[in-house]
Amino acid sequence: MSLHAHQVRFIEYCIQHKILCFGEFTLKSGRVSPYFFNAGLFNTGEALAFIGSSYAAAIKATGLEFDLVFGPAYKGIPLASVTAAALATEQGLNKPYCFNRKEAKDHGEGGITVGAPLQGRVLIVDDVITAGTAIREVMQLLRKAYASPAGIMVALDRQERGTGDLSAIQEIEKEFRIPVISLINMTQIIDYLKMQQDPHLKEYLHAIREYRQRYGV
Repeated sequence: MSLHAHQVRFIEYCIQHKILCFGEFTLKSGRVSPYFFNAGLFNTGEALAFIGSSYAAAIKATGLEFDLVFGPAYKGIPLASVTAAALATEQGLNKPYCFNRKEAKDHGEGGITVGAPLQGRVLIVDDVITAGTAIREVMQLLRKAYASPAGIMVALDRQERGTGDLSAIQEIEKEFRIPVISLINMTQIIDYLKMQQDPHLKEYLHAIREYRQRYGV
């Protein structure tokens, strides 16, 4: 079994709050997926605290070394904030954090980033990696600041092929030679469903396995 306790808690929370749903969902790619993950529904104080705590536990478990937590605008901003807070209060890792603006500010403190200086080994925190476009923009930002990427933290790895043989996450790992840490992945969702006694949940297992066989990496 490839599931840790914090991953089971995360999947159960996501199902309970309909962040992870099962059924038929047409994706931007045109594929009809048997499940859908909507990280935008981490939209309450409790949900934000929960995902921050989950991210912090996963980051600590990897032993990854980094100097700064970075959140890409816009979805990454609250995620980086709550992750940095949970790392300090729950994991004993007090790290600075910052995020970028979409538009550079030419008054006040100015600049393209807010928070701690963008420097050192940077851990990028976001919700998911779909095409990798946002991550490539962050990499350009790091290069300009002479900072280096240490890794990326996301909620879900769909383990799904993009236009080629690799997933978007595998492409990012290969291109930038950094690890992408995910709280859960497609294989672990399947493992979780196999463990369930609830027939309502188990009925989706076949469709998800078929989808994985067709599009998985």
